[in-house]
Amino acid sequence: MGDSAIGGGAVATTRSRKSHTPGANIAFAALPADPREVFSRIAVLSLPMVTRFRGITTREAMLVEGPAGWAEFSPFVEYAVPEASRWLAAALEHACTEPPPPQVDAVPVNGTIPACPPGSVAEVAARYSGVCTFKIKVAEHGLDSLAEDCARIEALRTAAPGAQVRLDANGRYTVAEARTALRTFSRFELDYIEQPVMDVEDLARVRADVDRAGLGIRIAADESIRKASDPLRVAALGAADVIIVKVQPLGGVRAALNVIGASGLPAVVSSALDTSVGLSAGVALAASLPASARPGEGIPACGLGTSALFRSDVADPPLRAAGGVLPVGRVTPAEERLSALAAAPDRVRWWTDRLQRCWDHLRTSPH
Repeated sequence: MGDSAIGGGAVATTRSRKSHTPGANIAFAALPADPREVFSRIAVLSLPMVTRFRGITTREAMLVEGPAGWAEFSPFVEYAVPEASRWLAAALEHACTEPPPPQVDAVPVNGTIPACPPGSVAEVAARYSGVCTFKIKVAEHGLDSLAEDCARIEALRTAAPGAQVRLDANGRYTVAEARTALRTFSRFELDYIEQPVMDVEDLARVRADVDRAGLGIRIAADESIRKASDPLRVAALGAADVIIVKVQPLGGVRAALNVIGASGLPAVVSSALDTSVGLSAGVALAASLPASARPGEGIPACGLGTSALFRSDVADPPLRAAGGVLPVGRVTPAEERLSALAAAPDRVRWWTDRLQRCWDHLRTSPH
């Protein structure tokens, strides 16, 4: 990235060489060749986690500061440039524009229980102050995990009596396995299960099976909602009762709102294991949900409490639920956190190169 790129330190402090404040609809082709023309500061961070989640114990993230404030670019390391570039589009939007006007001052959140031993559930749940809804990760090893999954649900029922429970299978079941698992899970009172199977057609089959069997479990689409065309297909096939939307994978708050509108389905805003900076963009989306996406009273509990999964976050204090809600507003990382969580030089170089490749993709690819 040139002469004064991030290089040997995890925090780069470079001043924009010109004012560049794109509007809500950013013209990617008009962006300068160097992202430092837009981002005045860039930081690459490594956040230790309290427990293994999504197969990792350390979360890497890049934070960028633009004309409107700080934003997050943190696609998971295995994502290729085309997919990761949507996450960069979200960072550009949040760093360079103000989000839509919020309709509320705070949004409710759910707690997230990873695929941890049942004996650890109470400790993890206790990290979510005032939260009345929890999402439990299941199916880590397909049906082989079923007994432990049920034990984890029972442990949460003991630790948080009366809490609403959601499950998330991350598409790990086959259709046949999903039928077996959902019949087993039906003895618990559940809000919904996210993505029991990966393929959208299979998701529609599972939802039809649930309806025929009268299991009373709603099906939510998460991994099936990754780009603008997805919600139309999910809705057309009747594959889900609820869609899970995340700001970074969908390319920003406004892109996510377009996805929600296209689906015509209730929506729950969730996190892509974001830092407090990224979570603030999710809160902005949740606070601007249209009434059509939130039937019933108020905004549904959002999966934005994941800062509790970090031993140390970028903000001081971190963006964590108090009384079960998160406040609406931007988050600015603490300088001492930027230093303390600085990634190793080789990881800084890796993320710097990734930023440039995704930036070039946004500038040169049709959208």
